[in-house]
Amino acid sequence: MREYRVGIVGAGGAVGQEMIRVLEKSPLPVAELRLFATERSAGRRLRFRGQEYVIETTDPERFAGLDFALFSAGGGPSRQLAPEAVKRGVVVIDNSSAWRMEPNVPLVVPEVNGAVLSEKGAYAEAKLIANPNCSTIQMVMVLKPIHDAARIKRVVVSTYQAVSGSGHKAVVELEEQTKAYVEGREAENQVYPHQIAFNVLPHIDKFDETGYTAEEWKMIRETQKILDDETIQVTATTVRVPVYRGHSESINIETDKKLTPGEAKKVLAEAPGVVLLDDPPVNLYPMPITAAGRDEVFVGRIREDFSVANGLNLWVVADNLLKGAATNAVQIAGYMVEKNLL
Repeated sequence: MREYRVGIVGAGGAVGQEMIRVLEKSPLPVAELRLFATERSAGRRLRFRGQEYVIETTDPERFAGLDFALFSAGGGPSRQLAPEAVKRGVVVIDNSSAWRMEPNVPLVVPEVNGAVLSEKGAYAEAKLIANPNCSTIQMVMVLKPIHDAARIKRVVVSTYQAVSGSGHKAVVELEEQTKAYVEGREAENQVYPHQIAFNVLPHIDKFDETGYTAEEWKMIRETQKILDDETIQVTATTVRVPVYRGHSESINIETDKKLTPGEAKKVLAEAPGVVLLDDPPVNLYPMPITAAGRDEVFVGRIREDFSVANGLNLWVVADNLLKGAATNAVQIAGYMVEKNLL
C-alpha cells in the first residue's frame, strides 16, 4: 500500500495540533510527516505515532516532495503560501476562509459533497481544496439528507459558538474571567469587546454595512456553494457563548415537500457521520459536552414548526476543532486517497 508524505502548516496552533491527533488515529498511511509554523513555534517537539517531530519554520521550498499539506495558518499566510505548495505539486487542504468562495476551488465536506472531487467539471484535478467554516460544516451535515429527501427552500439558523473558535487566547480569557468573577474581582477582556464569562455576545467576526457579521455571511454563502443550490434562502445570527468547546445551532428549515419529524429522524439516523440523540422526555438531546472530543455531528429536538406548512426545527452540536476543522480536513485527504485522486 502506498504511503503518503504529509505536511501540517500551523502545527503550533490549536487546530494544527488537533490535525496531528486526528491524522495519528486515521487509517491514512503516512510515510513522512513535516510540521511547519511561525518562528515563535519553530523548534517545538511533538509526537506522532511513537516518533518525535520538530516544528520547522514555514518555508515554501520545504513543501517539495509532499503529497498533502493541511493548512491551519490563517487567511493571510494561506493566500501567500498555498499557491507555493500547489506549484510544487502538493495537494493543499486549507482551513482558512481565504479560498472558500473562489469559483475554481472546491469547498468540501466529504459526507455531503465529496463527489465534486472525483466528478469531471469545475473542480476536476483540484490541487487546492477549501475546508468550510466550522459552523457551516455541522449545519450542512444535517441539511444535506433533508435536502435530498424534501428539498430545502429556506434556513434560519442561530449559533451558540464556543470560545475555542477564537483560539487559545480566548479559552484563557474565559478561564481568567470566570476565576475573577468567582473571586469578586473585575474581569478583564482583550480578545472580545465585552466580558464573555457569564455572558453571550451576538457578535462573531466583523460587522458590515448590512448589520451582518462576516461569520454570518460565511454560513449563508458556503451553505449554498456546498449544497450546489443558490436558490436555498439562508439567514444566520452567530453568537459567542461561554463554552470552551463545541458549537451548538438552532436550525429552522422550510421544505418543498412535507417531511414529518419521524421521517426526518429516520433520514438523519441513516446519514453518515450524524448521530441522532432525540428523546426529550428522558432529557436526551445533544450538548457541547456530548460532542467534545468526538468526530460526529449530533442532532436532536427534531420537531415540527407549526407556523409554516412544511417546517422543521432541529438542534445540532459538534466539536468545532474536530469535525468543524481538523477532522474534516483529514477526511478530505482520506477521501482523495480512497478514490485514487492524487
